Amino acid sequence: MLALLDAWLMAPLEYGFMRRALVAGLALSLAAPPLGVFLMLRGMSLIGDAMAHAILPGVALGFLAAGFSLPIMSLGGILSGLLIALLAGSVSQMTGHREDSAMASFFLISLAAGVMLVSLGGSSVDLTHVLFGSILAVDSTALVLIAGISSLIVVTLAVIFRALVVECLDPLFLRGQGVRGGVVHGIFLGLVVLNLTAGFQTLGTLMAVGLMMLPATTARFWSQRLEGLIAIAIVIALVASTGGLLLSYHLSLPSGPAIILLAGGGYVLSALFGRHHSLTARWRRHAAPLGAPEHD
Repeated sequence: MLALLDAWLMAPLEYGFMRRALVAGLALSLAAPPLGVFLMLRGMSLIGDAMAHAILPGVALGFLAAGFSLPIMSLGGILSGLLIALLAGSVSQMTGHREDSAMASFFLISLAAGVMLVSLGGSSVDLTHVLFGSILAVDSTALVLIAGISSLIVVTLAVIFRALVVECLDPLFLRGQGVRGGVVHGIFLGLVVLNLTAGFQTLGTLMAVGLMMLPATTARFWSQRLEGLIAIAIVIALVASTGGLLLSYHLSLPSGPAIILLAGGGYVLSALFGRHHSLTARWRRHAAPLGAPEHD
């Protein structure tokens, strides 16, 4: 048994690319899920997906300018994501349209523009790398950048945590305390862009949001407290990133999809058997005798 565990868990770590991929996955797993929890609480889950595609034109321009230079591509992605968020917010304020509608429109434009740029300047292999990433190709430079961005996100979230919670629950109270909700909202969206930019190298622009949203939505089936949601979401992300890498190594599967599918499997199981709002929880509630206390 010990030999089997050693072969399954420890043998892959003999390779440098697996160690770098593991550290990159762990760093993203600590930073992304808390952002996903707040997106979920604010009713902005799909905006996270839109923001993931908003960085694509900037990543594509960085690729055209410097090839697969992660710092340049990341800088382009950050600038592109912030620009799209600013444009969507401006259009929403000027026209009265919902922000998610404006973001969805810009997301489609960004996706088409990014794919067009990469296709014009590279091959189908380049396009696949940008869209789907390659966590096993993370080098030392990419690892430092991912770890640095993830650390910045965690620290910034800790600083604005209370204001962010209040802004989610009672924006008027926050304004009464002299804090502008728009500033907190802007900082939060900036952190989302940063995280997606860090994640595109490992999971690609199409799946970077998966490690952010799937653990967060899965945690909703197990806890109703904010602290519990964040803690459970981080644990799920850590298990998915580590388990997905091991599965990809031993079964010769693509690493990014393996990570996201493992997180997706956790979501499906939680929807069936979770403590809160799952099918099993609803069945228990309906099957309980009339007047019996609910344990949900």
